[in-house]
Amino acid sequence: MAESAGQAEVQEVQAEEDERGRRPGLLAPALANLALGVPAIIPLYLTYWLLTDYLPSDCDAFAARPELSNCDYHTLDHAPVMMFLLAVTGAMLLAALMAVDVLRPLRRPDDGPRRWLATATLIPVPFLVLLCLART
Repeated sequence: MAESAGQAEVQEVQAEEDERGRRPGLLAPALANLALGVPAIIPLYLTYWLLTDYLPSDCDAFAARPELSNCDYHTLDHAPVMMFLLAVTGAMLLAALMAVDVLRPLRRPDDGPRRWLATATLIPVPFLVLLCLART
């Protein structure tokens, strides 16, 4: 019984190895998702702008005297354009994520999307680095 379990583990490790005798690592998925993070800066910045500038704005559309309210009309003017751009670039990012992290590994018989989706958490790293650099 113990021998069959040991043989099953050896076969599992051999099945995970590629044609060069190496086991697939996380380097390729990590680099691919970091590369996806560079164009993802645009929808992440648009989301950041909407959450930090647009949502906390104190605008009363039905105020008796709008000049007395603490409203930034410049932000209100840009909000529809920013939301549209967020929808377009967000859809493009999701399509790229599906192509790189799900469809590409499914086409290869020796690979699966589990490793690729696990490293998808690296996508916001370039945006967060730029955000930290902008704060200093």
